[in-house]
Amino acid sequence: MEIFNQEEQEKIVQAISLAENQTSGEIRLVVERTSKGSDAYSEAKRYFEKLGMHKTTLRNGVLIYLATEDHQFAIIGDAGIHAKVGDDFWESTKEKMVSFFRNGDFMNGLIEGIHEAGTQLATFFPRRGDDVNELPNDIYFGKS
Repeated sequence: MEIFNQEEQEKIVQAISLAENQTSGEIRLVVERTSKGSDAYSEAKRYFEKLGMHKTTLRNGVLIYLATEDHQFAIIGDAGIHAKVGDDFWESTKEKMVSFFRNGDFMNGLIEGIHEAGTQLATFFPRRGDDVNELPNDIYFGKS
């Protein structure tokens, strides 16, 4: 059983691409069924490192992690973006996302989080003429 069908995956990837078109920041999404007994924040930090998100030039990567069966998720940002937005931004974004998740609408919850992250990234790290997409825009599916 797939977590997202092809059309849903395309909509999510399109949301990432649209958000990144406005910023030099990078957004990644990790989705898996379970967090393997760990908490979502720890898994998000692990994937952040694994996917090389800490290696962006301006340290402005954002990772959204979702474990669908565990009903857990986290959104974290690298030092550059976190210094600009602080903890309140991450918490308010999570609240917006959870309003969709409570209704089982993972796709639109993720798109909302991507949109919010993209807006903040564009505010503090607008796209430059020489901007390079440093990380893939696809969904990274964990092993569970």
